[in-house]
Amino acid sequence: MCSILGIFDFDGGAGVLRDHALEISKLQRHRGPDWSGIYSDKEAILVHERLAIVDLLHGAQPLFSDDGRYVLAVNGEIYNHLSLRKETPDYTFQTGSDCEIIIPLYMQYGADFVGKLNGIFAFILYDTIEKKYIVARDPVGVVPLYSGTDTDGRAYFASELKAIQAVCPQVEVFPPGHIIESDVNQQSHSYVHRTWLSYDNVKNGGSDPALIREALTDAVHRQLMSDVPYGVLLSGGLDSSITAVLACKFAEKRVEDNDQSAAWWPRVHSFAIGLPGSPDLDAAEMVASHIETVHHGFTFTIQEGLDALKDVIYHIETYDVTTVRASTPMYLMARKIKAVGIKMVLSGEGADEIFGGYLYFHKAPDAKAFHEETVRKIDRLHLFDCTRANKSMAAWGIEARVPFLDLEFLRVAMSLDPESKMIRSGGLEKQILRDAFADLLPEFAINRQKEQFSDGVGYGWIDALRDHAEANVGDAELSRAAFRFPVNTPDTKEGYLYRSMFENFFPGEPAARTVPGGKSIACSTPEALAWDASFEAAADPSGRAIKDVHVDSF
Repeated sequence: MCSILGIFDFDGGAGVLRDHALEISKLQRHRGPDWSGIYSDKEAILVHERLAIVDLLHGAQPLFSDDGRYVLAVNGEIYNHLSLRKETPDYTFQTGSDCEIIIPLYMQYGADFVGKLNGIFAFILYDTIEKKYIVARDPVGVVPLYSGTDTDGRAYFASELKAIQAVCPQVEVFPPGHIIESDVNQQSHSYVHRTWLSYDNVKNGGSDPALIREALTDAVHRQLMSDVPYGVLLSGGLDSSITAVLACKFAEKRVEDNDQSAAWWPRVHSFAIGLPGSPDLDAAEMVASHIETVHHGFTFTIQEGLDALKDVIYHIETYDVTTVRASTPMYLMARKIKAVGIKMVLSGEGADEIFGGYLYFHKAPDAKAFHEETVRKIDRLHLFDCTRANKSMAAWGIEARVPFLDLEFLRVAMSLDPESKMIRSGGLEKQILRDAFADLLPEFAINRQKEQFSDGVGYGWIDALRDHAEANVGDAELSRAAFRFPVNTPDTKEGYLYRSMFENFFPGEPAARTVPGGKSIACSTPEALAWDASFEAAADPSGRAIKDVHVDSF
């Protein structure tokens, strides 16, 4: 992961602003420790902090068009860049970077080209002649992006909140799947068209597990493009195990030359973390032995996790309870992965949202409600799991890729008949996904029930967080929470603790509003609480909350 920063809508004074831009961009340098680049003129500044993954020698940014007119800063990866190059045969590429394809596509198609990209990205493209800019974010929001305006009316865009919140009284999350064209409208608008949003459009879709297998296999293959050592996050659960076994399938050849030459790093390294004796560590070890990865099982202590909380909240920029719980072990794991020499990892985020993998989906009243909840979950992923995976890893200069959220795979998986995803009586979640890969993994992995990451690292972790909050937040403090935190007022001591830490780094209501609110049970949306009368009383984001209402007895 890299970081980008853009400042626009000013007239002159670029010299002073240039130094200012360099300083605030440093706050994001953990995302791109390999190199820094900047472009500035009298109307615009673009800064890029690079994590070199593809074209290590020539891919430094900002990138420039062959005629020097267009300047580009990108955080992300364009997985279909090689096929897209065939659409721009007259353009002379300056680098081997996958991101450079954005420039000739814009020159040929205008802003409509963004819908052609299959990747994870946030980018700023600047026209040095017409003095206009384009800003866009990928449809799911795997890559973070924020926008703001300072007191002089200058527009700011940044990969992380910390870079601009101190200089912009108003800051917002730049919405996924949106674009700003400065010469058209200063407001962002959606460039995404999804036919699968409506239940009526998918209720007669396919139900063959082979569709899932082919599409996910292709997605993993696309996302293995890399000129650096990479690995896989392997908890031993279904999603990470499938991702890992598919990565092993393609590890021997280089994706970037259509599998014609031997891979530079043909052994796949897998990584897991947990408290000593955690469910994930044992399961991951067994899966790794079966698929023959070079496995690294890391442990952490409860005290190490508690000590890291402030750093975690600073990096992930949220006080959401579920996200903090799960991000802490992931943040600790990322530091250890960095020490091994890995710069990119594949992760299994997105499968539970697409296939209804959370335990509360047992209570979905019908296929329509099931589908509508998966749509809501995907629509909000950028505020939760994408934030966790991206920022926990980027804190240590590691890029996280998520094949389940590959745009082509997402189209196939969300176009399935929702009835085929429903949980059968007495059965397990995501059965169609289990059926698709049953022959590639050991039976225990195929049949392992969902463990949320914060639970799977060891059940003592969540209990320790609650105890820590109880010891550090008084009853009187919690009773006055609405006065201190009128936006998304915390209703538990654990939530109050995280909110207090967040406030120290990101004070004020505008920053607080970049974080979602609302009750949840086992990661449900607030809307799904209506599925069962017992959900409201038992609301807690831990997966164990569902067992408290006996869903596991189905």
